[in-house]
Amino acid sequence: MQWTSILAIYFLFLVFSAFVLLPFGVRTHDEAGIEKVPGQADSAPVEFRPGRLMVRAIVLAAVLTTLYVANYINGWIGPEDLIFWGPSAG
Repeated sequence: MQWTSILAIYFLFLVFSAFVLLPFGVRTHDEAGIEKVPGQADSAPVEFRPGRLMVRAIVLAAVLTTLYVANYINGWIGPEDLIFWGPSAG
Protein backbone atom coordinates (compact mmCIF):
# COMPACT_ATOMS: atom_id res chain seq x y z
CA MET A 1 0.00 0.00 0.00
CA GLN A 2 1.36 3.41 -0.92
CA TRP A 3 1.90 6.05 1.75
CA THR A 4 -0.48 8.42 -0.06
CA SER A 5 -3.24 5.83 0.24
CA ILE A 6 -2.53 5.46 3.95
CA LEU A 7 -2.64 9.25 4.33
CA ALA A 8 -5.98 9.45 2.51
CA ILE A 9 -7.45 6.67 4.67
CA TYR A 10 -6.13 8.43 7.79
CA PHE A 11 -7.81 11.68 6.71
CA LEU A 12 -11.12 9.88 6.15
CA PHE A 13 -10.90 8.26 9.58
CA LEU A 14 -9.99 11.66 11.09
CA VAL A 15 -13.06 13.40 9.69
CA PHE A 16 -15.31 10.48 10.64
CA SER A 17 -13.84 10.37 14.16
CA ALA A 18 -14.33 14.11 14.67
CA PHE A 19 -18.01 13.87 13.81
CA VAL A 20 -18.52 10.76 15.94
CA LEU A 21 -16.77 12.30 18.97
CA LEU A 22 -18.50 15.69 18.65
CA PRO A 23 -21.40 15.03 21.07
CA PHE A 24 -19.30 13.39 23.81
CA GLY A 25 -18.30 15.49 26.81
CA VAL A 26 -20.62 18.36 25.94
CA ARG A 27 -22.62 19.98 28.73
CA THR A 28 -25.52 22.36 28.23
CA HIS A 29 -26.15 25.49 30.28
CA ASP A 30 -28.92 23.71 32.18
CA GLU A 31 -26.58 20.86 33.14
CA ALA A 32 -23.85 23.28 34.23
CA GLY A 33 -26.29 25.52 36.14
CA ILE A 34 -25.40 28.61 34.11
CA GLU A 35 -27.95 31.14 32.91
CA LYS A 36 -28.63 31.16 29.17
CA VAL A 37 -28.41 34.17 26.88
CA PRO A 38 -31.81 35.24 25.49
CA GLY A 39 -32.45 33.52 22.17
CA GLN A 40 -29.88 30.79 22.82
CA ALA A 41 -30.71 27.23 21.82
CA ASP A 42 -31.38 24.81 24.69
CA SER A 43 -28.78 22.40 23.31
CA ALA A 44 -25.95 24.93 22.98
CA PRO A 45 -22.78 23.81 24.79
CA VAL A 46 -21.36 25.74 27.74
CA GLU A 47 -17.89 25.81 26.21
CA PHE A 48 -16.76 24.23 22.98
CA ARG A 49 -13.17 22.95 22.94
CA PRO A 50 -12.16 22.17 19.36
CA GLY A 51 -8.56 21.46 20.40
CA ARG A 52 -9.58 18.69 22.78
CA LEU A 53 -11.93 17.27 20.15
CA MET A 54 -9.18 17.20 17.53
CA VAL A 55 -6.67 15.53 19.87
CA ARG A 56 -9.18 12.77 20.57
CA ALA A 57 -10.03 12.46 16.86
CA ILE A 58 -6.34 12.32 15.88
CA VAL A 59 -5.66 9.52 18.36
CA LEU A 60 -8.75 7.54 17.34
CA ALA A 61 -7.97 8.00 13.62
CA ALA A 62 -4.38 6.82 14.18
CA VAL A 63 -5.60 3.68 15.95
CA LEU A 64 -8.20 2.94 13.27
CA THR A 65 -5.70 3.54 10.45
CA THR A 66 -3.17 1.27 12.14
CA LEU A 67 -5.76 -1.50 12.42
CA TYR A 68 -6.81 -0.99 8.81
CA VAL A 69 -3.24 -1.18 7.47
CA ALA A 70 -2.45 -4.19 9.70
CA ASN A 71 -5.53 -5.95 8.34
CA TYR A 72 -4.49 -5.05 4.78
CA ILE A 73 -1.02 -6.52 5.32
CA ASN A 74 -2.05 -9.65 7.26
CA GLY A 75 -5.40 -10.33 5.58
CA TRP A 76 -7.33 -11.04 8.79
CA ILE A 77 -10.69 -10.02 7.33
CA GLY A 78 -11.30 -10.23 3.58
CA PRO A 79 -14.28 -9.47 1.36
CA GLU A 80 -15.42 -13.09 1.52
CA ASP A 81 -15.71 -12.79 5.32
CA LEU A 82 -18.18 -9.91 4.97
CA ILE A 83 -20.85 -11.76 3.00
CA PHE A 84 -23.65 -12.23 5.50
CA TRP A 85 -26.41 -13.21 3.08
CA GLY A 86 -26.74 -14.62 -0.39
CA PRO A 87 -25.51 -17.93 -1.77
CA SER A 88 -23.32 -19.88 0.59
CA ALA A 89 -19.88 -21.14 -0.41
CA GLY A 90 -21.35 -24.55 0.20
